[in-house]
Amino acid sequence: MTHSFQLSALACACVATLSFSNAWAQSATPGAPSEIVITGNPLGRDSTTVPVSTMGRADLLERGQSTLGETLNGLPGVSSTYFGPNASRPTIRGLDGDRIRVLNNSASSLDASALSYDHAVPLDVLSTDRIEVLRGPAALLYGGSAVGGVVNVIDNRIPRAPVSGVLGKAQLQAGTGNDERSVAGLVEAGNERYALHLDGFDRRTGDVRVPVSLDCTKPGSPANARRICNSASTARGGALGASTFWDHGYLGASVNTYQSDYGTVAEDEVTIGMKTTRYALEGQVRQLPGWFETVKARLSHTDYQHTEFEGAQAGTVFANKGQDLRIEARHRTLSGWQGVVGFQTESSRFSAVGDEAFAPFSRTRSQALFVHEERPTAWGQFTAGARWESVRVESLGNPELDRFDEGMGAQKFTPFSVATGAVFKLSPAWSLTGNAAMTQRAPKDYELFANGPHLATHAWEIGNKDLGLEKSKSLDAGVQWKSGPDSVNVTAFASQFANYIGLMNTSDIEEDLPVQLYQGVKAQFRGLEASGRQRLWQGASTLDLDWRADSVRASNRSTGEPLPRISPMRVGATLVYGQGPWSAKLGADWHAAQNRVPEGSVATGAYTLVNASVSYRQKLDATVLNWFARLDNLSDQRAYSASSILTSTAFGKSPLPGRSFKLGVQATF
Repeated sequence: MTHSFQLSALACACVATLSFSNAWAQSATPGAPSEIVITGNPLGRDSTTVPVSTMGRADLLERGQSTLGETLNGLPGVSSTYFGPNASRPTIRGLDGDRIRVLNNSASSLDASALSYDHAVPLDVLSTDRIEVLRGPAALLYGGSAVGGVVNVIDNRIPRAPVSGVLGKAQLQAGTGNDERSVAGLVEAGNERYALHLDGFDRRTGDVRVPVSLDCTKPGSPANARRICNSASTARGGALGASTFWDHGYLGASVNTYQSDYGTVAEDEVTIGMKTTRYALEGQVRQLPGWFETVKARLSHTDYQHTEFEGAQAGTVFANKGQDLRIEARHRTLSGWQGVVGFQTESSRFSAVGDEAFAPFSRTRSQALFVHEERPTAWGQFTAGARWESVRVESLGNPELDRFDEGMGAQKFTPFSVATGAVFKLSPAWSLTGNAAMTQRAPKDYELFANGPHLATHAWEIGNKDLGLEKSKSLDAGVQWKSGPDSVNVTAFASQFANYIGLMNTSDIEEDLPVQLYQGVKAQFRGLEASGRQRLWQGASTLDLDWRADSVRASNRSTGEPLPRISPMRVGATLVYGQGPWSAKLGADWHAAQNRVPEGSVATGAYTLVNASVSYRQKLDATVLNWFARLDNLSDQRAYSASSILTSTAFGKSPLPGRSFKLGVQATF
């Protein structure tokens, strides 16, 4: 085993979308302060030049779904992989899988969700304070797996500030579309020196209602019903955390668990039982003497495992165990430059035991050095940075399957990424932004060593141990205007991949499955994101119009074909009414037909989804009740997701959910 160091720095200067005018990213509480953005700015400031969307507590209460992907779906440039209602990762600007980094409190969130579309992300919005989404390359801060963007799920399981007395939150909600029954709560207590955090949640859902009848062979289920067969789920979890504070810093630790049992929908009798446990340690020291004024460190260990059951019989077992250490040191101002240097090391050990293990046992280790610098100027801000990594990916074979023996061995990679950008303040209302980035990503273990049946993709997948670094060059340019409550944000982006690693079709057949091979091709992504808010009325009440639109065009330049699973053009608008403690929304989102698909993929038709919601904030002495009601897919529109692989591999099992009514209340004290 070799350990090397990586030099990295971030300077993604993209359009600053800090007004967050997207309808789903607005606070439900009139006059509420904007959420603090920390993911894209290691200096700890509440601003960043990277395109960012946030969902705070009010947004998560109103728009939260049972999966991370569906919760974020509809933000500018964000869609989802939608493998039914129980497994869905975010897709950003047409990129998914290991090009989108999912973080928990800015630290690694280790699981197996990027390995397969039917593997869920072990995070639930019921225990989340806010989510921040960075669109565009973030590899300089978070590694090659963030070449498409970052999703940071933030909670307070390690308290980072003193707690005065006892605080708490409890939430109840129920839904008709999937017979959901959910409960969650947390309690925090402390003083100026110590703080304690305790939380827990339980979510139970049934099979999801859809506008069309579907066949089902699962025992005990109707043979033909207007529900997605095998889409029921249960999820539960909790955490215990504590911190101690002193005048110039804090140190905290937490342990949390997540368990879920859910149907995979592609197969009527296959369910997944998942369990993960995560231990975390975090601390910060401020006002240091010498060159560095602040040092912050995070250490975590994750033990993840899930079993795929065929009926009552246990099948393939997937496990992933690993550690993540990240240290950031902020230096004092040098010739006008402010910034951080950091070190990150990660290690993981993956295994899959069973006949349907399509990837071998493997070990991955990486180390990195990164630097991020900012220089304020009279006209705005300039950013620059770089990152150097050392990655070692080793196949350990499989003692039960000899088909992995030939690929055993290790591959080493040294990705290097650089970026630079600027924000130009043309006036108090207008600003321009732009950035250029060159990023590199090391191939993942399954891209190098896979060799087996993958039922989620309905293919026999074969890795390519001769793969080199995935290399891309990206440009962003945008304009932002804000005047009072009104705002407009427009971002144009383009990325060129010299070696885009993807599954490519072949003419071979293995055990009645088409063979797909991981290969590097030339690829291009281009697109546009726009959002805004217009105040239509202001008096004792307010009426705003939120609007949004995005479009992505992605091509395999080696073959001339489109790339698969790309979301079509989307245009939406929402009327937002507020009066005192009341808030109401009525919106519609139009999705264009996606006919630009490669051979073997299924085109999708256009559709419009209409949604409505109402919320009321009630104050009772020291307790505040936030009541909410939401109606999704009001017209019960039948629709299919262009970014879901189910649309091509299991079309008859993959419609989006039909009309659903949800009612809930959250109490804070």
